[in-house]
Amino acid sequence: MVLALIWCTSLLLKKFTKNAQKSLPPGPIGLPLLGSITFINGDFHSYFTSLAKNYGPIFSIRLGNKIAVVISTPSVAREVLKDQDIIFANRDAPIAAKVGFYGGSDILWSDYGPEWRMLRKVCTREMLSGSMVDSFYDIRRREVRKMVNSLWVRRMSPVDVGEEIFMTVLNTITNILWGGGGNEVAERSLGTEFRNVVCEMAVLLGKPNISDFFPCLAYFDLQGIEKQMKKMAKRFDIVFELMINKRTRLEDNNEKDFLQALLNLRKGEGNAKMPITMTHIKSLLMDMVMGGTSTTSSTMEFMLAEMMNNPDVMNKAQQELEVVVGANNMVEESHIHKLPYLRAVMKETLRLHPGAPLLAPHCPSESCTIGGYTIPKGALVFINVWAIQRDPYNWKDPLKFDPERFMNSEWDFSGNDFNYFPFGSGRRSCVGIETTERIFVFLLASLIHSFEWKVSPGEKLDLEETIWIGLKKKKPLIAIPTPRLLDEALYE
Repeated sequence: MVLALIWCTSLLLKKFTKNAQKSLPPGPIGLPLLGSITFINGDFHSYFTSLAKNYGPIFSIRLGNKIAVVISTPSVAREVLKDQDIIFANRDAPIAAKVGFYGGSDILWSDYGPEWRMLRKVCTREMLSGSMVDSFYDIRRREVRKMVNSLWVRRMSPVDVGEEIFMTVLNTITNILWGGGGNEVAERSLGTEFRNVVCEMAVLLGKPNISDFFPCLAYFDLQGIEKQMKKMAKRFDIVFELMINKRTRLEDNNEKDFLQALLNLRKGEGNAKMPITMTHIKSLLMDMVMGGTSTTSSTMEFMLAEMMNNPDVMNKAQQELEVVVGANNMVEESHIHKLPYLRAVMKETLRLHPGAPLLAPHCPSESCTIGGYTIPKGALVFINVWAIQRDPYNWKDPLKFDPERFMNSEWDFSGNDFNYFPFGSGRRSCVGIETTERIFVFLLASLIHSFEWKVSPGEKLDLEETIWIGLKKKKPLIAIPTPRLLDEALYE
């Protein structure tokens, strides 16, 4: 039966390919039925970058019965993300995303339309606007202080930097989402479980799934990805249900967090034409937990590792902190706008190690022309921002970690310059840029102002990358913190 299905798929594919081949961008022919699936033995972003050297700034590649188009230059990226943004604003959610994000009814994976606009508006207004970000400062400050104290307790001993940052960001996010219980032991236990689940879900989201490339085989779930994702997502759903039920049982509720705002909207304070459902509420909670923890902790690992690997950069950043913050004070968020060099470190890290090196795949709602080629409706369109931001044509010494290139420059995260857009551009750009920018600088400033960092004797610091749903260090950053501040009371 399986062979018969593959044969039928092959006939349909040949018919499609015959009609589209002349107008598609150039690319490798691949194998019958499979296309180029079997040739992807490394990370997608680096594999696509190597293909671009042979086939040009826009090329197509067949993955099973799907056509993927990869774009690797600013000018062509502009055509997709600005000139024809609305056509490319849809998603083709993989099965793992549909299972993990409640049918894909969230901000990241839902198609462009009234539902998506409602979700983005709600998320921005209730959690990510400038005023709301300001209102959550006490939570961020408390959790960063807890992290500094935890590192001080384990001073002079190796720590998993990614784990510490993950726990800090997770506790910050969950406190903003539904409040904190005040039990640090329970928080740590929940954080450890969540980190394991987030990591496993991220791996499943980034893993090539034969069921996505051959939908006729999805029923069989040959790789077990759907089954594994259901198991992981259920563990989150239990927590979400617990928090929601706890709130709905209370008759008089004066909570001011994100969950309560969503529940109030569901009770009738929202848009009658596009009401928010319980599925929407859970999917938004999943977006916040998944999107806010894994990419933040991974990017922070790269930031600290790059600075440890470049002592001159570390020294300059610490000198800036001593001038702005002082040797006997702790970093506050009010300091971060006075730290241009540290912000340049952040921007340079995101240039070399963007959290989503291919962005989330765009999917055209109709066939259109890009770069002189026809992009068929429903194709997977990847923007290789990782390659664009390392292109020697646009960047001097592109592989060198050099924050100076962002000093006294107009580079920002608006997505208007297609040489540098680590958070994407257009309608589907990252919704939480302001929050992310603040937490990056606040965390990094606190880490390097409070401690010196080094690896264990005999260990080698490496910056090798790998990709799951986003970019991460292949090996966790294990480093030793040594206190820098003279007054020990500051660490308590």
